[in-house]
Amino acid sequence: MFTITPKHEFLVGIDSDGCVFDSMELKHKECFIPQFINHYDLQGISKYARESAEFVNLYSKSRGANRFQALVEQLEWLAKRPEVKARGAVVPRLRGVIDWMARETKLGNPTLEKAVKETGDPDLAQTYTWSLAVNKAIAEMVRCVPPFPYVRPCLEKFAERADMIVCSQTPNAALEAEWKEHDISKYVSAICGQEIGSKKDSLANAKHYPPNQTLMIGDAPGDYKAAAANNCLFFPINPGQEELSWERLHNEGIPRFFEGHFAGDYQKRLIEEFDTFLPERPPWPVED
Repeated sequence: MFTITPKHEFLVGIDSDGCVFDSMELKHKECFIPQFINHYDLQGISKYARESAEFVNLYSKSRGANRFQALVEQLEWLAKRPEVKARGAVVPRLRGVIDWMARETKLGNPTLEKAVKETGDPDLAQTYTWSLAVNKAIAEMVRCVPPFPYVRPCLEKFAERADMIVCSQTPNAALEAEWKEHDISKYVSAICGQEIGSKKDSLANAKHYPPNQTLMIGDAPGDYKAAAANNCLFFPINPGQEELSWERLHNEGIPRFFEGHFAGDYQKRLIEEFDTFLPERPPWPVED
């Protein structure tokens, strides 16, 4: 786990995909989902597989989850669709992946590769192959996706008084490439992707700063949970209203954060609004 050496009196954690960069739709629809359908033999129910994956990763409260956790969840929703059952399709449950996630704290390709070698579990091997294919597709596809408007001015404003770290469940190599491509890596002290640990683990650095002087910026409920677990304040980038959210952060949130007027009613209003953007259950019928 990365441990920060404070240089300023404030700390800011920032998610990346869907938060700083408008890359979530591109990555999932063009990279994750085609590999999902291909590697798990879901061609006969591809329409429903796509809808399930999009719901979990983009349009539900699971948005922004670790890729392996999201993989298991999207298969679970897929298996419960009446249309899928009517077709007699076989939807894998990935028991080996579920057991691996229960015992592993760093859910990334390095630990998965190690588990494959140690156990020979077919679920783990299949999932490792899928994950590598996803990374390859992202490396080939994702480029020229700039930060949302107002991201750079916010980073410049934060840099005057705060240390910043990237807290993401994206692999480090992709994060570093994207932040360097757009010349914004210079603003952060560290880039903490899935190999470093969970967002909660990375935000544990908040303990090195005074109360109410640490902030997490994210677009998913998991970002808020990571912030709350470390007694960090939270500013949401609302899905579908990213530009407005960053402008609001620049003009309103950052001054409140530095002046000590962020905690309390202001944050409560932000979180209540954020909670209305993403549902817990899919819009289609579900059979248990």
